[in-house]
Amino acid sequence: MFSLVQHLVEPYSLIAFLLFFPFLLLIKRALSKRTRLPPSPLRLPFIGNLHQLGSLPHRSLGDLSKKHGPLMLLHLGQAPTLVVSSAEMAREIMRTHDHIFSTRPSLKVARVLLYESMDLAFAPYGEYWRHLRKLCTVHLLSAKRVRSFELVREEEVAFMLLKISRAVTSTGMVDMSEVLNFFANDILCRVVSGKFFRGEGRNELFRELIEANSSLLGRFHVEDYFPFLAWLDALFGLSTKARRNFTRWDGLLDEVVRDHGDRLKEEGHENDFVDVLLSLQKDPNLEFAIREEHIKALLLDMFAAGTDTSYLTLEWAMAELVRNSEVMKKLQDEVRGIASGRGMVREKELNKMVYLKAVLKEVLRLHPAAPLLLPREAMEDCQIQGYDIAKRTRVIINCWAISRDPKSWEAPEEFHPERFLGSPVDFKGNDFQFIPFGAGRRICPGMHFATSTVELALANLVHQFDWELPHGAAREELDMEEAPGITIRKKQRLRLVATPACFHQDS
Repeated sequence: MFSLVQHLVEPYSLIAFLLFFPFLLLIKRALSKRTRLPPSPLRLPFIGNLHQLGSLPHRSLGDLSKKHGPLMLLHLGQAPTLVVSSAEMAREIMRTHDHIFSTRPSLKVARVLLYESMDLAFAPYGEYWRHLRKLCTVHLLSAKRVRSFELVREEEVAFMLLKISRAVTSTGMVDMSEVLNFFANDILCRVVSGKFFRGEGRNELFRELIEANSSLLGRFHVEDYFPFLAWLDALFGLSTKARRNFTRWDGLLDEVVRDHGDRLKEEGHENDFVDVLLSLQKDPNLEFAIREEHIKALLLDMFAAGTDTSYLTLEWAMAELVRNSEVMKKLQDEVRGIASGRGMVREKELNKMVYLKAVLKEVLRLHPAAPLLLPREAMEDCQIQGYDIAKRTRVIINCWAISRDPKSWEAPEEFHPERFLGSPVDFKGNDFQFIPFGAGRRICPGMHFATSTVELALANLVHQFDWELPHGAAREELDMEEAPGITIRKKQRLRLVATPACFHQDS
């Protein structure tokens, strides 16, 4: 019986196979063309990998990349996010495919704080951003413009040194976190708006608002990952905090712009950034019309990014130098030798200070101010290293992990400025193992301004004073723990004992 059934069925099986064979080929071909995604850690339902970010995402993502590779796909709620953790992958994003990854994702707080992302940092890629970038690089942050503020930098450094001397006389100890924060903000206030705000107490307000910006931009906002749950941001009060901070910024910037408008009418000349922007606003030959919201968004960028970059770099520099006495002595020997015993280092002498520049590079390598840079977003589908990256995928470049990658750096966790002596590696966007200011189209245009400020300040701090930890604490006891936020700052304030060095003052 079985053989009879088999004999009857076999012809029909053959016919069925012949009929369905083309469909089997199509299915196989479709499966072979299936999207090949980068490696991903296991994710939870609904939230995806959000729980794996931790309070210090640059460290959490660095640990994950060691397990899953330098190109890793996370699912942060409804936002697919590519995490880049090696120099090779950073080059793919910021050079090979830079034209695809040059825009920013639309983030809730950036829209609220920055006039619907009209600023340079968070503006989406396009004509408006290109015009704004050109305006900044030509009229505000060019090498010539940065050099023109040399006297401002030297005057503010002198005031900072005087403030430290007074603190030493009265208490014997200096809160360097506070001193450096005010110093960086005071320089920005003068360069941007041409005014001393110390007497008015307005620099205190600037500092408070800048810190609030950093905190708000570094927080988790539900709408950025679950758009349909945007109402929860209002429920938790995050939207209210952002709008309140924006209102305070807007009022302050209104005053600054209004004061300059009146002054420009009376004096008829341009001096600081606000003067330049107001003059350009009236220029009929400018490629695009500048509205007051554009000016305020750009100024907010200048105040916030300019202050944080300089202040945090100086804070980490002083912390590392106090912990590494041999490096401190070598730097002091260089600076004091070149300054020839004078009371203050001048900017024209900085180019001779090779070790100073190596120290600054090493600080930026270990402690980049923005460890994850600013997020990018794919404007179209593309392939990287054979992996398929979909349009609208967000991209996080873990600059912190890249600059500590043992494949690129020998003894990457050690503070060793000598690695940069005689080395062509620089932070100008061509060496992708070292990108504290980013690279490609979205590289930070304020890089030269920031480094000029930090070099002059650091040279004078080590020239004028010897530094120790208070209460005879051992150098290795200095707390180097980081605080959460979009920028890396020390969790504990940096308090040091300064002993003045004896030099003859300049005549």
